[in-house]
Amino acid sequence: MVPFAGYSMPVQYPSGLVAEHHHTRRAAGLFDVSHMGQLRLVGADAAAAFETLMPVDVIDLPVGKQRYGLLLNDEGCIIDDLMFVNRGTDIFVIVNGACKAGDIAHIQARIGARCQVIPMPEKALLALQGPQAVNALSRLAPGVEKLVFMTGAAFDVQCGAQAVPCFITRSGYTGEDGCEISVDATHAELLARTLLAQPEVKPIGLGARNSLRLEAGLCLYGNDIDTSTTPVEGALNWAMQKVRRTGGARAGGFPGADKVLAQLDGTPGALTRKRVGLIALERIPVREHTELQSAAGARIGEVTSGLLGPTIDKPVAMGYVAAEYATLGTRIHAIVRGKPVTMEVVTMPFVPTNYFRG
Repeated sequence: MVPFAGYSMPVQYPSGLVAEHHHTRRAAGLFDVSHMGQLRLVGADAAAAFETLMPVDVIDLPVGKQRYGLLLNDEGCIIDDLMFVNRGTDIFVIVNGACKAGDIAHIQARIGARCQVIPMPEKALLALQGPQAVNALSRLAPGVEKLVFMTGAAFDVQCGAQAVPCFITRSGYTGEDGCEISVDATHAELLARTLLAQPEVKPIGLGARNSLRLEAGLCLYGNDIDTSTTPVEGALNWAMQKVRRTGGARAGGFPGADKVLAQLDGTPGALTRKRVGLIALERIPVREHTELQSAAGARIGEVTSGLLGPTIDKPVAMGYVAAEYATLGTRIHAIVRGKPVTMEVVTMPFVPTNYFRG
């Protein structure tokens, strides 16, 4: 157990990080992610108000659909990344645990006059991930198998004699199929024990959560993105829909829009660095904060996340490099214990995703 975001959380269980990682890729792993923040935005103006905080289409999101969002500061840099669902009666938002107090205060200050901002500290959150996750959960909540990636709905999950009300989305942060389950904290242990009683399911700790998301090319807030990085620097262009971009029906109108749109539009000099995926050509793990250099020995960036990927069985990393070194196939050097390790810029994810899209 280790302190994490103000909570005591398991790094790994007795089987160990690598075994947990492989079990999630092969079957189903249960993660306790109750440190994450949950909140509701309520009111007729909630979607339009929330859209003013992010370069993301909120207004047009259909009921029952989920979307990835980026909360920006006035410099166009990332306060937090988050997930949100249009539930019809509200917008349900999940934010990172270490950021939740600041996020809620920021959202309240910016749009609290336009809609109700309702924190949900009474809720826990469990993530069930892996190719057999939905099979396991559907025994307890028939119909959940009808969800597709990035959709959600309310279900009663049968835990013994008790039907536990939950809100379930078919999503997660491992690159695998699976679900995230919002549940009253009073029922969290019962739900967790019921899920762990399913033959496919084992508990998974923070260590494997990190290795799984890295192989999937997914950012960890505080490592790979933070208040010094814009969405475009973070290679998160895909998260910004056309309607919010230059020429779109609701272009701009979010914090730092001039800067972000200039980078998106390829304005000369606007983008000076970019997050890239890297694979080492030697079997030497390259960790966060490792310096990246050009072949000529000039410092060009830094690794933000890195490890020996258990599935790919190669050293993989993400990091920021000067924009001219971000082209696929470019070879650079990571300086590990004073010695250069050759790395190549590659596409992400490092391991193909297995999301269920119907």
